[in-house]
Amino acid sequence: MSGIILAAGRGSRMGAMTADRPKCLTVLAGQTLLDWQIKALRAAGVSEITLVRGYAGDRLPVADCQAVDNPRWADTNMVISLCCAARYLEAEPCTVSYGDIVYHPSAVRELMATEGDIVVAYDRLWSGLWKDRFNDPLDDAETFRTEDGRLVEIGGQVDDLARVKGQYMGLLKITPDGWRTIVSFIQTLAPADRDHIDATTLLSQMLAGGAVIRTSPVDGQWCEVDTASDLELYETRLAQADRAGTHWDHDWRW
Repeated sequence: MSGIILAAGRGSRMGAMTADRPKCLTVLAGQTLLDWQIKALRAAGVSEITLVRGYAGDRLPVADCQAVDNPRWADTNMVISLCCAARYLEAEPCTVSYGDIVYHPSAVRELMATEGDIVVAYDRLWSGLWKDRFNDPLDDAETFRTEDGRLVEIGGQVDDLARVKGQYMGLLKITPDGWRTIVSFIQTLAPADRDHIDATTLLSQMLAGGAVIRTSPVDGQWCEVDTASDLELYETRLAQADRAGTHWDHDWRW
């Protein structure tokens, strides 16, 4: 299986930290997000890794990875970045990772082992992390429901955390058949919608059209970095756990 890391975005909410570098080069726990991702993918058995570059793409190291570019990164969303790696998605199953997350290799191994042409990883212990990150977790929470290993709802607004059964991580598996399903749907969209649709909306609309999307659960051991306060929180939690000789649920290190 190949790996694709979507690393085209700047991450403007990171402020000065991404003034001259892509968001994936943000340092967390002594390594860049990209380093953590590559190590996790390699440890899970992914041999070929492709970076989709965009903002400050020349800063991304490609010595042991392939690279493709999204020249329209500033005007498009993540789905278009994914399309830039189409030749790899057409050829073999791929693990696709957002560029602003870190995760344990076991999440990738479980994802790879889950049957299905489109499979999304999700965190069952998400609520504790969201309560740490947000004054009101409902400000950022979205619906996520599964039945018998299939995704049935994602990306909707919620007014009760109890209705959210997991958090989509930004980590998924796509086979060539799954990619053909995605492309068929994308081709039905108007060009402007195609440019700006986000991944959860894409998955939600594909579900409404009858697509089968499988799920692969994890229990913590991952983090998403959206802001400088996320970095501060994670560094604090890791340091507290290390001093106490305990384990933080979302510690992805191994």
